[in-house]
Amino acid sequence: MRNQKPPFEITNQMIDYVAEIAGLVGKLSAVASLSANPMLRRSNRIRTIHGSLAIEQNTLSLEQVTAVLNGKHVLAPPKDIAEVKNAYEIYERLDELDPYSVDDLLTAHGIMTRGLVEESGVFRSRPVGVVDSEGHVLHFGTLPQYVPALVTELLDWTKTSEVHMLIRSCVFHYELELIHPFADGNGRVGRLWHTLLLSKWNSAFAWLPVESIIHDRQQEYYAAINASNGAGESTIFIEFMLSAI
Repeated sequence: MRNQKPPFEITNQMIDYVAEIAGLVGKLSAVASLSANPMLRRSNRIRTIHGSLAIEQNTLSLEQVTAVLNGKHVLAPPKDIAEVKNAYEIYERLDELDPYSVDDLLTAHGIMTRGLVEESGVFRSRPVGVVDSEGHVLHFGTLPQYVPALVTELLDWTKTSEVHMLIRSCVFHYELELIHPFADGNGRVGRLWHTLLLSKWNSAFAWLPVESIIHDRQQEYYAAINASNGAGESTIFIEFMLSAI
């Protein structure tokens, strides 16, 4: 299968963001407190999980997520508690995952959605559409028979592209949401994979709660996805994500 480049433009704004992020990460690595401080790492990991799940309407507060992961009893919907435990398990295995492997992507989805969705750890078998509150279809996902080939192609492009990983990881995040390969959990897996790709560029990203920043700017996140859908390319989404990072 030919390895097609997903549609996006590299803008001066992106190049500025990439330079700025690289500088900030350099400063962070010089301090190196993240790798040495397990308490800080754990609290950031908890913020990551809370942020990513809250975007998907999980009702648990940061305090409740912390309590669940500390083994305390929390009064909350069992589904929401299960989502937290599943997400924590897969984030804890981040360094074992190959970011270019279809099998690892499916394994991650299987852990993230274990006991929560019927089609867990597999690509969806049915067509999907994303609808807004009024019932207007915002976006049709790829037809299920094309999903495996498109995901493979996207992972191959992500692996072989010469584009800076900061930009490449944003493209992957956007394109995965566009393909919508799973019956449920696409957003959670997309954000996990974005973090995984960034952590391969610089290990500090394994502990930086990018997901909690997206949660803080949730309306802008969806607006950037919708604007990119409208434009037929991910440029707007990439610029938004880099500004958030």
